[in-house]
Amino acid sequence: MAMKILDTCINCGSCEPDCPNQAISVGDPTFMVDSARCTECVGAFDAPKCVEICPIEGCIVTEPAEPHELLQARYAQLHA
Repeated sequence: MAMKILDTCINCGSCEPDCPNQAISVGDPTFMVDSARCTECVGAFDAPKCVEICPIEGCIVTEPAEPHELLQARYAQLHA
């Protein structure tokens, strides 16, 4: 699954442009993460950029965690 945006999201849109994999999009009623595109920023950053930029602490969580190797392979495939 990778990252998940909870219903505490205030729809500020801060996370969407900073996602290196274009995995975040407008949903109903909150933004959502495309698990097929999310790598938890493995391959691009040291930590999930969406979590760092989000003004609401605890709004974006990892659920469930995926192996680093799988995330790295997904990133490589997305950016091939």
